[in-house]
Amino acid sequence: MDADVIVVGAGPVGLLLAAELRLAGARPLVLERLAEPSAEPKARGIGPLAAEALRRRGLGEALDAYREQGVADKARDHGSEKGHFAQIFKIDPALQEEPDRVGALIWQRDLERILAEHLTSLAGDVVMRECEVVALVQDDRGVTVTVAGPAGERRLSAPYLVGCDGGRSTVRKLAGFGFPGTEPTSVVRRVLTDAPGLDRLPAPGWTATGRLMRAPGMVATIEFDGFPEDRGLPLTAEEMRQSLLRVTGVDVEIPQVRGPLRFTDGARQAATYRIGRVLLAGDAAHVHSPNGGQGLNLGLMDAVNLGWKLAATAAGRAPEGLLDTYTAERHPVGAAVLHNTRAQSALSLPGEHVAAMRDIVSDLLDLPDVNRYFGRMLNGLATRYAFPYPATHPLTGRACPDLRLVTGPGETRTISELCGSGRALLVHAPSQPEVAQVAGPWRGALDVVEATVTDRDDLAAALVRPDGAVAWASGPGPADTVTLVTALRTWLPPA
Repeated sequence: MDADVIVVGAGPVGLLLAAELRLAGARPLVLERLAEPSAEPKARGIGPLAAEALRRRGLGEALDAYREQGVADKARDHGSEKGHFAQIFKIDPALQEEPDRVGALIWQRDLERILAEHLTSLAGDVVMRECEVVALVQDDRGVTVTVAGPAGERRLSAPYLVGCDGGRSTVRKLAGFGFPGTEPTSVVRRVLTDAPGLDRLPAPGWTATGRLMRAPGMVATIEFDGFPEDRGLPLTAEEMRQSLLRVTGVDVEIPQVRGPLRFTDGARQAATYRIGRVLLAGDAAHVHSPNGGQGLNLGLMDAVNLGWKLAATAAGRAPEGLLDTYTAERHPVGAAVLHNTRAQSALSLPGEHVAAMRDIVSDLLDLPDVNRYFGRMLNGLATRYAFPYPATHPLTGRACPDLRLVTGPGETRTISELCGSGRALLVHAPSQPEVAQVAGPWRGALDVVEATVTDRDDLAAALVRPDGAVAWASGPGPADTVTLVTALRTWLPPA
């Protein structure tokens, strides 16, 4: 075998997955068809869950270095620092239930560079570029792929393979995953340009045939027909010119473009994220409209959910059924994103009836409770995994916030500072020594810290999985160690 896990695709999801695999003890190999990372300015940020996941791996300072520029770019392009639902920019971060849990504004290309450096620091040079997967076979021992490159074809094998190769995933097609969904209703075209004729365009907003979006150095359109025959071809200056003409009635000469981007709101999801020894993550598993900025966050959380589970399975030390929980947990989360992005697409259609509905939704967003409802929907903090044992605390099944802990006299740490190893973390109050005692058989698979939680009165102990999900939690008083043992058996191998 050439690796424990072959990861196809060196975008952010593939890079993070490979890093998580290595952190958990597996040998990853990443195959990428492109010779260099894409320079396209795709996603402009990640949500709170992915940002917290990266901070747990020590990447917080790297993310923060891009915040100021990210805020400026968002204000320039969107005209608002608030979040949006169907381009209604009213979701106020200050109104949310957990306003301190925020995402990170960083362009995808910059995030990709950070993750590539992170992976290299853990695993060395494990990314093979100019390697395009052209064939795939699997059996009960593993997966073999044929890859084509400048030197010809070669075969590579591993016990498991994960397709992180985007919405047009070759792995998904070769492995036979079903990909049901809905066809696009709209197409967005966006270019960066300083064409002198842009000042002749009307003000941004809806027109009879679409929507115009403008900012200094940027112009974009939304249309509901006029889809290109071959969506795989890059957006050209002429195509952008024709789209502007259809939407605004103004013919603007565009001599050159930078960062051309075209995407639709087609929504599809793999029926399962695993067939045998082949798995999918990120856009290979689900595609949808980028409305609400949820796609990259969704894919990165796929990676952190899968990495430790797949590494344990590949090493033959996973509890029974552990790998099956990847689809069980992440598929409903992906389905929920497809659901809300379809609703946003519906609110973006032209016509007086939809315009009336947009006005009503806009008015509803002025209500704090409604604002929080939409905020929860888009930031992912409402996600709660269903576990095969009772949830005896409100945090069980949810992503653990970055709690502050007193670990000794005058010593304060945060959850993120304690999770750098990539192992599970068990925190308990000094008054609950029984928590550490019952965890004895699993001490080889988790870090145990005696500490007092300072920012939640209802929390005295918690078992945090490697992906940040709270597997078990207890309030003050005697701990429910019976459920704790069940949680440890469910997620971790005994030492």
